[in-house]
Amino acid sequence: MTRLFDLLYYQLEKYPLEKSLNGRDANGNWKSYSSQEVVDATERAASGLLDLGLKRGDKVAMVIYKNRPEWMIMDFAMQVIGLVSVPLYPTISVGEYEYILNEAEAKIAFCGGGDLYDKLTGAKQNVSGFGNIYTFDKEEGKPFWEDIFNMDHKAEVEKIKAEIKGEDLITIIYTSGTTGNPKGVMLTHSNIMHVVHKTAAVLTTDVGDNVLSFLPLCHIFERAVSMVHYFKGCETYFTGTDNLSGPEGDLAAVKPTAFSTVPRLLEKIYEAIYNKGLMLDGTKKKLFFWALSLTDDYELNQELSFGNKLKWGLADKLIFSKWREALGGNVKVIVTGAAPCPVKIMRVFCAAGIPIREGYGLTETSPTLTINTMEADGAMLGTAGPLIKGVELLIDQEEGDYKDDEGEILAYGPNVMTGYYKKPEINAQVFCEINGKRWFRTGDIGKLVKGPTGREFLKITDRKKELLKTSGGKYVAPAPIENRLREEFLVEQMMVIGDRQKFVSALIVPAEEALKSYCEKKEIPWTSLNEIIKHKKVLKRYQKIVNKYNPEFSHVEQIKKFKLISSPWLPFHQDGTEAELTPTLKLKRRVIREKFKLEITEIYME
Repeated sequence: MTRLFDLLYYQLEKYPLEKSLNGRDANGNWKSYSSQEVVDATERAASGLLDLGLKRGDKVAMVIYKNRPEWMIMDFAMQVIGLVSVPLYPTISVGEYEYILNEAEAKIAFCGGGDLYDKLTGAKQNVSGFGNIYTFDKEEGKPFWEDIFNMDHKAEVEKIKAEIKGEDLITIIYTSGTTGNPKGVMLTHSNIMHVVHKTAAVLTTDVGDNVLSFLPLCHIFERAVSMVHYFKGCETYFTGTDNLSGPEGDLAAVKPTAFSTVPRLLEKIYEAIYNKGLMLDGTKKKLFFWALSLTDDYELNQELSFGNKLKWGLADKLIFSKWREALGGNVKVIVTGAAPCPVKIMRVFCAAGIPIREGYGLTETSPTLTINTMEADGAMLGTAGPLIKGVELLIDQEEGDYKDDEGEILAYGPNVMTGYYKKPEINAQVFCEINGKRWFRTGDIGKLVKGPTGREFLKITDRKKELLKTSGGKYVAPAPIENRLREEFLVEQMMVIGDRQKFVSALIVPAEEALKSYCEKKEIPWTSLNEIIKHKKVLKRYQKIVNKYNPEFSHVEQIKKFKLISSPWLPFHQDGTEAELTPTLKLKRRVIREKFKLEITEIYME
């Protein structure tokens, strides 16, 4: 199999399922598509797209708020007739839609509910050659996606399908970007299929297993994972992040064996667990924190004495089993990516019998370059895992002031993009020729470390463009400092600052619920977050956190001062102001520095 849509027919032949793709309808009930129904809907939609006059190579945009089967069916439909999909984030502005739709020369669009139809309509008037907008939900006066379905062009669909090659362009994914306009990443069938084939063994799922999909399908991470699950014959249940937890949530309803997530959601789950522990009384509270303390020294594949086995068994029965039940009770593996996951979070969940495996990659690499596996020697906490087969990495120390064996990570392999759409000047910057190979500059800094058995693992240390340089000429990597302090339950978000300044400082957004619990315990009257961050006892508590971690870093990297911020950083603002986070929850450092320039000025004037 070299083309992504080959998975359609592979599943139908090898693992025909009654509930292949599943999503909730307008009434909240599950609607299922069998393997055969997915194929039928795909081919009818493909014929309908040809009926609209679309031709091979034309671009079609697609955007939804919540994952749903229709997205995947339409994705397959575009593939079989050689159209190029342009997935969009639902939270970006109308202006950003205009920019992407114009550059990609999109012909039509498909969208979910909410304000998406209106946003696309707003952008349409400034996009030349842009036609109808079709909705996945039937609404009066709006073109419905199923209305295009027909079988009038069946022979033509089959003809085009047979001509498509693995090297053909399948999608242009616009990266959210922390600065400037987004860039369109061009990926082929072969790019994504390499990741599907080489990561299928990592996702320890079996035919018929229930898997949950809630990360945005417009991002290559979730899109590739969903294709892996389709390849393995799993039943995929699509949902959104707003309907996961609780007795009526989809974790309880689906009881998934696997799902993918980002570190921030794992941190929020951990914070919720920790805060529930704080609310317990007496013996229950002591047992909770005793069990939690066991995880501090946990290591993967650890060997326990008889006495320690008894301790862990008791902790598992009384505490950890309840955590697993809250996630549905059947989780075999959770894959996390898109940003570094704090080691403490990984350690706690793995110790509780909830295996988390971290991977690394970029949209430009389809996305996986490395991933920790479930093999005995396949995972190492604090790393992004060993390389997937067929991928090569080079640690380049030529450009930059790097420590020891660190350097910029360069990638080579069949999953690396063909380039950025209509951006030859940027392509010339990000690709370089070394030893006859075309290497992609990831912009990430890292090093290769050896595990207990000698196997190499990739350790990410920072982003090249995010390195700070103090006025004393010393380079500081913010990410390791930020990731370490964010392990504290009182820290929701933080950003290290200090570029061209005489010392390093930080902006810290407190975890509001955890801070409320702390204030209640210390009998500090709660007013509002905006007021409480000025309280002397609260400031003293956060100074204690900073003092706790500073010794782990060199003198120049230590945080000398900080400011508490009362407004959380978000990936989207209803009022249209620029968001502080990208849609994949990475810090937009430029935006944060601009929004909080007064607070930053105060830090360095005090």
